[in-house]
Amino acid sequence: EAQLRQWFKAVEIQQPILDAMAKPAEAKPWFQYREIFMTEARINGGVEFWKQNQSVLKAVSKQYGVPAEIIIAIVGVETRYGANTGKYRVMDALATLGFAYPKRSEFFQKELEAYLLLSRDEHIDPLQLTGSYAGAMGYPQFMPSSFRTFAVDFDHDQRRDIWNNAADAIASVAHYFQQHHWQVGQAVAYPVTAKGQAYRQALGQGIKPDTTVAQLKRLGVKTPKGWSAKTPVRLLSFEMVDHEQLWLVRDNFYVITRYNHSPLYAMAVHQLAQAIRQRHAGH
Repeated sequence: EAQLRQWFKAVEIQQPILDAMAKPAEAKPWFQYREIFMTEARINGGVEFWKQNQSVLKAVSKQYGVPAEIIIAIVGVETRYGANTGKYRVMDALATLGFAYPKRSEFFQKELEAYLLLSRDEHIDPLQLTGSYAGAMGYPQFMPSSFRTFAVDFDHDQRRDIWNNAADAIASVAHYFQQHHWQVGQAVAYPVTAKGQAYRQALGQGIKPDTTVAQLKRLGVKTPKGWSAKTPVRLLSFEMVDHEQLWLVRDNFYVITRYNHSPLYAMAVHQLAQAIRQRHAGH
């Protein structure tokens, strides 16, 4: 108790954290959101990260069944490959949102508890670590509860270090996806077109793939050749400047949204992964 009181005396409730919670990037339309992540710098950074961590990525992909480019894209979207892991003390962020943000205080108080426990388990001073305004940490921006459940000590040095150790971070992301039922070898998303307006009935009902290819065909969607009529999919619309893009998404797209519930986020990860893979293959 004495130790906790001492730490909490040092905690500061931060107004900029509350301001940031009020305007998340996911509130933007797709064409603006996409521009944040689909940049030359981020694609090239992904290729570079792949080169630097080639052997670890190969071993991790083999062990967990998650493609290297997906792992890289997550780290690229989250922190630009570890370059921007957040400037707020994690303890301040979680306390601010746990005690001064009533809308989600229960969630953030639980994360604060998880954070104190992981600090104890990993022998870390809880006032030392920095992260995002929401208390997400390290290369992959894990919340404390995710860290406790999914973080991996890949190099067996007795520490699960997602802050400075790329191997642990890469394996932790792959483990997260595996545990959320990533389907090895399955497509993520596929661009489609539709005739007429009937397809609109299939939009706006969440992101879980609980429609079939056959159902969407009946609504005028041109589905990909060779996909079984019973394949579970979901039709999503993404807003461009003067039109919409339609995509069929599958279970693996849904798995990416377990990392961040926004379909914009999952599509950014998918498209960045594709771009990184193509450029890496060309090198």
